[in-house]
Amino acid sequence: MCTRRDPGGRPTVFQRLPPLADGRWIIVGRLDVNTQGLLLFTSDGALAYRLMHPSREIEREYLVRVRGTPPEEVIERLRTGVALEDGVASFDRLWLQSSHESGHTSYRVVLHEGKNREVRRLWSAVGFEVSRLLRIRFGPISLPRDLRPGTWRMASAAEFASLTEAVRDPDEGPPKK
Repeated sequence: MCTRRDPGGRPTVFQRLPPLADGRWIIVGRLDVNTQGLLLFTSDGALAYRLMHPSREIEREYLVRVRGTPPEEVIERLRTGVALEDGVASFDRLWLQSSHESGHTSYRVVLHEGKNREVRRLWSAVGFEVSRLLRIRFGPISLPRDLRPGTWRMASAAEFASLTEAVRDPDEGPPKK
């Protein structure tokens, strides 16, 4: 659960993180209970705010499996825009990953917003149910293939630098070392 405390007593992502000597962990973009994948945590509130703010247009990439095989017209609608209850939304990029004998089709999708359940709502709006959803990238950080569900690792210096560069304002000058 992507929350600090769950009223239902279920384990939360914060319980698996090491304690901080100073400050607290901040989650960068949540995942709903039925979605797996990459989560970023920081103790830097300004960085978290910038990474999540819609004006920064930080990309999020997902591997999504849907029931059935959408026709090309549906895929084109998902690329150009679908009316949702909170406005028109679309995928920035969407491409076929694989078809399964089980009647499912997998796609990779990229979007730059972070609206609540946006990937699932887009597919639902065009008549397709998402059966599996995995976030594989947030901005410049990709989910390491060897990182098992429920485990974590610290970002490398290069990964941290790429995150701060992704949200740096051009008029700020060079990043601080």
